[in-house]
Amino acid sequence: MLLVDPVATPLVRWTAMWTRVTPNQITWAALVLGIGAAACFAQGDWQWLVAGAVVYHVSFILDCMDGKLARLTGKGSAFGAWLDYIFDRVRVLVCAIALMGGQYQRTEDVTYIWLAVAVVFLDMLRYMDALEIWKVRLNMRRRQRERAEELGLIDTSQDNGADDEADDTPVKGTAKVPAQPTAGDASAAAATAPAAPAHVVPPAKTFITRLPGYVRLRDFLVSHRIRIHLFSGIEFQMTIFIVAPLLGSVFWPTVAAGALLLAFEVLVVYRLLLATRAFQRTMARYDRLEAEMKSETSSPSEQATLV
Repeated sequence: MLLVDPVATPLVRWTAMWTRVTPNQITWAALVLGIGAAACFAQGDWQWLVAGAVVYHVSFILDCMDGKLARLTGKGSAFGAWLDYIFDRVRVLVCAIALMGGQYQRTEDVTYIWLAVAVVFLDMLRYMDALEIWKVRLNMRRRQRERAEELGLIDTSQDNGADDEADDTPVKGTAKVPAQPTAGDASAAAATAPAAPAHVVPPAKTFITRLPGYVRLRDFLVSHRIRIHLFSGIEFQMTIFIVAPLLGSVFWPTVAAGALLLAFEVLVVYRLLLATRAFQRTMARYDRLEAEMKSETSSPSEQATLV
């Protein structure tokens, strides 16, 4: 993201101030450039690979801009989010086939055909997994919130329900992203922040969050608008469609990117497993609390009967 976000952010401000370009138009432009990058990749020669990498990088910048522009101008829409999601998948599909197909024509090595299949499969797996995990987390939040309301742990007259949507959504364009705080603001907020509501699923701790210095490094990166993901969809695409062509070596960077993405997905699923266990413990605690409340309310009536 160091090669994308610092370029996209000022371009978004300029676009919002001086043009009438809409987020959907930028999404279309990103797709057109992605197809142009695929046309370069299909040639197979190193010079064309470099040209394709440059065009793909510009396409990536535009893809980063559409969601930012939608949030800045308030022009985001459900259709725009769908369009962005589908066009991203189409771009990866076309570029993967073109890149590996060009290398197959140049070398006649059938391994590149299997690499194309692997790239498309891993990209599909990553985004399907992200969507399903988001649904599961959102469902856990809602069920826990409803349970807390039943037990009177939430004052619904003062609660605006914002926590229901607090989870990250994998769909860009319509999600409202708060402004990133500075390091000082983050420290002050942490010092004065109230306790989390009873219905919110606590973040799951993994072996990574227990590593010495990890939390401090994570907070530093977040305060400087740097992604804390180890190796997600963006890094996967950039390694295959930008780094590998620039190096003139497609095979090993693609294999490495696939292995890292799989490792990251395993970590994501593991964190989801911990979150579901925490959810089950919380719901069981609510059940015990409900039983205690019922026993307390029934005690006076039982005593009156005995008298």
